[in-house]
Amino acid sequence: MRYWLEYLPVRLIAFTMRWLPRPAARACGTAIAILAYWALPRLRAVGLRNLEMAFPEKSPREREHILKGEYLSLGRLLAEVPKFPTYTKQNVERIAIYDGLENYQQASARGKGVLLMTAHMGGWEIGSFVHSLHGQWLNIIVRNLDNPLLDRWVRQTREMHGNRTHDKNEFARGMLQAMKRGETVGALMDTNMTPPQGVFVNFFGIPACTAAGLARVARHTGAAVVPAFTIWDEKLGKYRIRFEPAIPLVTTEDAEADAISNTQNYTAAIEAAIRRNPEQWLWVHRRWKTRPPGEALLY
Repeated sequence: MRYWLEYLPVRLIAFTMRWLPRPAARACGTAIAILAYWALPRLRAVGLRNLEMAFPEKSPREREHILKGEYLSLGRLLAEVPKFPTYTKQNVERIAIYDGLENYQQASARGKGVLLMTAHMGGWEIGSFVHSLHGQWLNIIVRNLDNPLLDRWVRQTREMHGNRTHDKNEFARGMLQAMKRGETVGALMDTNMTPPQGVFVNFFGIPACTAAGLARVARHTGAAVVPAFTIWDEKLGKYRIRFEPAIPLVTTEDAEADAISNTQNYTAAIEAAIRRNPEQWLWVHRRWKTRPPGEALLY
């Protein structure tokens, strides 16, 4: 019963968003985001704590402004995802355009597979959807939702145009197989991890336990790691799906040191993207929850 009580309101909101005109849907998404900002003080406290650590030079007012921007960004995404079934290859430019697509194409042309490294920024669900709509489907590494009804619906939405979802607990095997087939894998690399899957690298100058699987697979297969971020462009009134140049791979005789070095480079690319658009990152996630041995908790 609990699952249905969670599932039905979400589906009702999604159904409403799907059929509302876009301006009305965005207004609705914004209203829900503002309500969540004030109704969930614990998440708001986590966001402000993260911003305090990441941007100690900014004033409390500036940090609060960034956090409010994040909620508005989530509201914008909430308004767009339910409209996925209404989009085709011919009309999808209403919401998103490519930027730097040649970087992805060059990496794909190598034939060793592509690892798209991304983060919970802007319209991350939109980027993978649009890419698949253009015939460039992805293998997506995901975490199963606790509610099986919501999990099934979200998977169906993500896989609408050929994307394949894989549970994060089996991501290493899935990535290796995909690279052998010369396919593309999309992975979010900005969430807190625990050892041994995660290694500590600097993120905004603070050690953060970060997934090292991407670095290990890249070293093993020679696949290109391409940073990809879907960022809202206020001037255009739509998203830019930005592919950056592939990150050079560090290879020495020490595999574990390479995993840490490459993971640090990937994390630095994510940090740079966040610094360019801080109001579009998911600050309410406890990114620095796991601490190195002997260090005090930060939350």
